[in-house]
Amino acid sequence: MMKKIELEVNGRKKTVEVDPEEPLLYVLREDFGLNGPKFGCGLHQCGACMVMIEGTATYTCRIPSGQFEGQKIETIENLSINDNKLHPLQQSFFEEQAAQCGYCVNGMLIAALDLLRKNKNPTESEIREALHKIICRCGTHSRFIKAVKKAAANSSNL
Repeated sequence: MMKKIELEVNGRKKTVEVDPEEPLLYVLREDFGLNGPKFGCGLHQCGACMVMIEGTATYTCRIPSGQFEGQKIETIENLSINDNKLHPLQQSFFEEQAAQCGYCVNGMLIAALDLLRKNKNPTESEIREALHKIICRCGTHSRFIKAVKKAAANSSNL
């Protein structure tokens, strides 16, 4: 059953007509044209689909889009909107070459952003804990950890 729902994504409100049971991930990709969040496992286990919901990293591949009406949704695309510059977190990922295939990068950035917004100076253990829920099949977790440490050192820009 189709229904009109209003979603606020990256500061922009838009009314979409969707089945409110359709997962938010699909609505973000199909109705908003956002390709940052990815479909990975479909089980809330890999993190490829993560976005920020009201400031908290949240899986989107299974949760119905209708549940997000009235909430602020932020995707990876929102990080570098200002002046077409990379967000400091993205810059640190780039400098540390913290990606190979790139499939997990969305989840890694969102999980790291969630951590750094809540804790400007995390320990390595806290970084590992925040990122452990994101599956990286290329095995570059050590680079992600270095990148988050670097971003934390420049946390005044986050």
